[in-house]
Amino acid sequence: MERMIFRIKGMCCGEEISVLKRELAPIVGGELNLSFDLLESKMTVFSTENRVSAAKIREVVARTGMEAVPWTAGCEAGVCPVEEGMWERRGRLFLCMLSGGLMLAGLAFQAVHHGSIVDALLQGGNEEGAPPLPALLSYVGAITAGGWFILPKALFALRRLRPDMNLLMVVAVLGAVGIGEWLEAASVTFLFSLALLLESWSVGRARRAIKALVEITPQTARYICPFDGKTEEKPVDSVPLNATVLVRPGEKIPLDGVVLRGETSVNQAPITGESLPVRKRPGDEVFAGTVNGQGAFEFRATKPASDTTLARIIRMVEEGQARRAPTEQWVERFAMVYTPLMMLLALLIAVVPPLLLGDPWIKWFYQALVVLVIACPCSLVISTPVSIIAGLTAAARNGVLIKGGAFLEAPAHIRAIAFDKTGTLTRGRPSVRHISAMDGHSERELLAKAAALEVHSTHPLARAVVRHAESEGIRVDPAEKFTIIPGRGAKGVVGGKTCWIGSHRMIEQWNLESPQFHEAARRLEETGHSLVVMWCDEHVCGIMSIADEVRANAVDTVRELKRLGIDRVAMITGDNHRAAQRVAAVTGVDEFEAEMLPEGKVDFVVRMRESFGNVAMVGDGVNDAPAMTKASVSIAMGAMGSDAAIETADIALMSDDLSKLPWLVRHSRRTLRIIRQNVVFSVGVKAFFVFLSLGGLATLWGAIAADMGASLLVIFNGLRLLRKGVSRPWTVPVR
Repeated sequence: MERMIFRIKGMCCGEEISVLKRELAPIVGGELNLSFDLLESKMTVFSTENRVSAAKIREVVARTGMEAVPWTAGCEAGVCPVEEGMWERRGRLFLCMLSGGLMLAGLAFQAVHHGSIVDALLQGGNEEGAPPLPALLSYVGAITAGGWFILPKALFALRRLRPDMNLLMVVAVLGAVGIGEWLEAASVTFLFSLALLLESWSVGRARRAIKALVEITPQTARYICPFDGKTEEKPVDSVPLNATVLVRPGEKIPLDGVVLRGETSVNQAPITGESLPVRKRPGDEVFAGTVNGQGAFEFRATKPASDTTLARIIRMVEEGQARRAPTEQWVERFAMVYTPLMMLLALLIAVVPPLLLGDPWIKWFYQALVVLVIACPCSLVISTPVSIIAGLTAAARNGVLIKGGAFLEAPAHIRAIAFDKTGTLTRGRPSVRHISAMDGHSERELLAKAAALEVHSTHPLARAVVRHAESEGIRVDPAEKFTIIPGRGAKGVVGGKTCWIGSHRMIEQWNLESPQFHEAARRLEETGHSLVVMWCDEHVCGIMSIADEVRANAVDTVRELKRLGIDRVAMITGDNHRAAQRVAAVTGVDEFEAEMLPEGKVDFVVRMRESFGNVAMVGDGVNDAPAMTKASVSIAMGAMGSDAAIETADIALMSDDLSKLPWLVRHSRRTLRIIRQNVVFSVGVKAFFVFLSLGGLATLWGAIAADMGASLLVIFNGLRLLRKGVSRPWTVPVR
């Protein structure tokens, strides 16, 4: 799908996104063709049948008081060109400081006029109701400078009869001027412009957290010329696929690839979150952004710079912001109703007390202005996306890739988890323990035929067969006409004969069991091993038993999940009952199901959802894809280097570390807790000032200071998620 991407200058609040949606949706074919990234000030317009030109879009955006500029390649890399927004950034800072300086100058002139600063603050003007001329000019200058970027948006909102925070501020300032409160008007303008400036800086911290991920990858690579063997520095974008790259001790690896020569250890923390070095030898994969240890090595680049594992992680973290969390959607819906209600309340405060109680109009008009100021929903709206992007970025730092805000909140609500066995609760590095050849076949012949079939498969048991054949010095020639039989095994032509390989269950279905086979299978199953059976021309060639080890931290992970309040931990597998029972007994899961076909796993997950509601499915993201799609949230284990796992699952654990699961649950709950804290605090501050206004006790400068303080506090509270360290546990899940 074609798309146009713009950077929107002046888009700093959720209300402005709503304005852009209202103006652009009719000409681009609806809101579904628009996507916004508030933290990056980015807007994406997807192509429609009636394609709209970029010029038309810029024209419509300009009418809103904002500006749309093309999203450049520099922005895509995480660093927008300096020229873009330079006037806006420096201009905002200069005008804000000018506004504050002129406001203080006006206050100083009033202090001289009245004899003390206290009298100046209490009087607000002289006895005729207007401040002295030098103070008046200073206040006018402060209001003009502070409102320079606010007034165009306010006028647009007025023309469209859709009140927003900019219009609320302008009305409040004009109202204060109308009743002679020049100092209040100037202070409100300055504090509001300062609040916008500080919010922009605070939100920039979240932007810089993503930019820091981009900067992990070096910009150049030591390319080895295939013709003369000389090494030259080249930008990573220009290194061709399959090129040979040299990495020296202590350097960052510039691209994904496979080691060709040399041995070393690599710190993969930028992707997996684990700082323990991993040994790398020829044939092992290496990943861009990871740090080389003491050895030098050469590797073959297998992916372009734009498609490395780290680049995909960064891209998905950025795109994940568009998948809004349920809390974020609720806040936006609430804000749409909240602003008109607050304006209605301000009108009632201005009119009802004077009419019913005979109080002075000016007193309650002033309190109505206070309500307009505190009605600004910015702190309410901005805090949630900041918390979401901070949570997504913190997770990525810890080797947990979350596809969006909706999936960031989902683990907090999990009540049950279903694990696949092989490669999830077990290490995924099984080994052949016993070979029982039958019907005149030798063990070597059986192993050669089995490896010929399994060489095409990615299943852990298949890889075990191939590894064992290679370790025995057997040349593996791939089978012809290879076909996978989902959940059962595979078939192909080996040596001119059609052969099958699969589970014990397939032999029973084909009625190929013999007394010899039955006895051998029974004996091997009692050991708790997985069985792989091979047959050709309707006779069984033999059985192989394969065993995998339970992960070292599987027991602690299951125990920790239960301590976190997960009601049911289950294990599902296509393996035989004895093998499943052995793993279940060691790990301590609540229940297990064995000998399951893919459709059986799907049914199991559906039943769990009917019983528990929110269910997570943990697997490899490839073989378990059908069942994972039925879970409330799907989690792929060991996704580093697996494009399919990253694409399939809602959440991908880049390493094979099971302890990331309890961490994920705690992190999700902490994120949700911080979002709720922000919403409650923001609404609470506003409710408190409304209460003061009803009592006639609130002041304009106090309201804007409180609103600014609330905005900054909720932003910094959300940014706490970026702090390093383990999220604190909750013993009770969020329902």
